[in-house]
Amino acid sequence: MSRTTRTNETDRLARTPLHDLHVEGGARLVPFAGYEMPVQFAGILEEHRHVRAAAGLFDVSHMGQLRLRGEGAAAALETLVPMDIVDLPAGRQRYALFTNPKGGIRDDLMVTHAGDHLFLVVNAACKAQDLALLRESLGDRCEIEEADDRALMALQGPAAAGVLAAAAPQTGAMPFMSGARLDLFGIDCFVTRSGYTGEDGFEISVPAGDAQALARRLLAHDEVRPIGLGARDTLRLEAGLCLYGSDIDETTTPIEAGLSWAIQKVRRRGGAREFGYPGARVIDAEMRDGPARRRVGLRPEGRAPVRADANLTDGDGRPIGRVTSGGFGPTAEGPVAMGYVAADHASVGTRLNAMVRGKALPVTVAPLPFVEHRYYRG
Repeated sequence: MSRTTRTNETDRLARTPLHDLHVEGGARLVPFAGYEMPVQFAGILEEHRHVRAAAGLFDVSHMGQLRLRGEGAAAALETLVPMDIVDLPAGRQRYALFTNPKGGIRDDLMVTHAGDHLFLVVNAACKAQDLALLRESLGDRCEIEEADDRALMALQGPAAAGVLAAAAPQTGAMPFMSGARLDLFGIDCFVTRSGYTGEDGFEISVPAGDAQALARRLLAHDEVRPIGLGARDTLRLEAGLCLYGSDIDETTTPIEAGLSWAIQKVRRRGGAREFGYPGARVIDAEMRDGPARRRVGLRPEGRAPVRADANLTDGDGRPIGRVTSGGFGPTAEGPVAMGYVAADHASVGTRLNAMVRGKALPVTVAPLPFVEHRYYRG
């Protein structure tokens, strides 16, 4: 590819409010979901280990931030997701899934009851279609706003709570999956205690014009370093968390993906608000009878990682599944992967083979997560 062509492609990419800070910090920038994003600063391995030991600051401003307003917003949203939104208390957050008529996952998202509205964070690659879905399906029942004037950053790791408490002491008492509007260094922010690393931490929605100032204040702490998307991926893989477009998509159901825990009893068969969302009958049948395949953890033998799209076979060489995410787990101290296998091969301890460059590499079905979650429960 010529330098001119690469420059033209870069010029077409969107930039987050923290872009200049990334350049200043020596980030390696790559295209991601239509944005120019930092994949690494000091190196993926070093950044990964720093988050596990101290705290890392991630730019996740490419994600979509939305607000739903109106008395009927919660009930309206329940027509698109199999989660209990109506009973979600103010100040609490919930993991949710947009489903399609076949029970597949259109996107996964976070929903927080922010008091006078619902605050949604959706995936970068899906935000345009999610916004269109909401406006088409719910536009006559609630007000839908795109908060495109805000940045989003994630402060993750065991030192995150202490760092943020220096700016807002009340964050120390916030439990996992809660949210509040807070003043951080004089900046009006919306903070949730959540993240995508398996570690304790926070996601901070901040006005775009104040994002760099806030990031600099957080990075001034010795415990905090900037972290790129590369380490974000290895951290979430060790934590057994799904990546949309890889581990879950429109062809996978919540039950196949091992996400039935996210469907509250009130939305299940016999619940006060059972069904009433796209694909409900398909999902209900899988909850009752079990799915034909399941997402599992995989531990390859040796040190060589098994990457996404590697086919999985049983001991007789019969195809029984596919790897969806894979790489080296620095904290797990070895290769780790996730994928889908036939349900009768999904038990922990089952030995399989992953086909890598024509060779069969032994892998074993392993429990998830690979690294224990350290969320703050209060």
